[in-house]
Amino acid sequence: MSKRIALVTGANGGLGESMCKALHDQGRQVIGTYLPGQEEAATAWQQAMQEAGYTIEMRAVDVADFNDCQRLLTEIESEVGPIDVLVNNAGITRDAPLKKMAAEQWQAVIQTNLNSMFNMTQPIFAAMCERGFGRIVNISSLNGEKGQFGQANYSAAKAGIYGFTKAIAQEGARKGVTVNAVSPGYIDTPMVRQVPEKVLDSIVQGIPVGRLGQPEEIARAVAFLTADDAGFITGTNMSVNGGQYMA
Repeated sequence: MSKRIALVTGANGGLGESMCKALHDQGRQVIGTYLPGQEEAATAWQQAMQEAGYTIEMRAVDVADFNDCQRLLTEIESEVGPIDVLVNNAGITRDAPLKKMAAEQWQAVIQTNLNSMFNMTQPIFAAMCERGFGRIVNISSLNGEKGQFGQANYSAAKAGIYGFTKAIAQEGARKGVTVNAVSPGYIDTPMVRQVPEKVLDSIVQGIPVGRLGQPEEIARAVAFLTADDAGFITGTNMSVNGGQYMA
């Protein structure tokens, strides 16, 4: 049996890299995506992964553009094979209090973090159902669960992922296609480490386990939900936040 093909958007970020590694270790043929215009960084990342023993192909796509997503997905199916596992991980932030938030900041985050769920999933969902197998994991956030000051756009987009996940989970349930969400808390990534030290210390103080999460801990949740024998888990959200928010 050939390897199942797994596609991870935003692969060369802190979380995306760990997800790619975990899926590779799971025996998947992994393809990652990066934002067009970042070819040099993507090539360097792919080479570093190769040196570490991970064969991960990188392809460019703008997840906020439906036509570009359709182009990518058609190319992968034609050149590599049908996608069995999809991890919708790509996302951005454009933080500002609502009274100072520009319409462009709102639209950019909604398009990249929420519209991308439709853009990447809709073109391949029917084919997954027809084949009788599919694993889709949508990456939400702690701040989609509880909200966050200065992130009305981000929190709204990440909260919207739950409704999308539950709706299409029902559509794929009898077809062997599971759809779940993972909501990371504060994870030890380069982006989080850019937060001022005093602010970061206060964040850690609010996490019951007393530390930031590790990217591998998010990747472990993704690997669990995408396993072949995870077919009875669908329409759910896995919160991986060190106890910071308990729903």
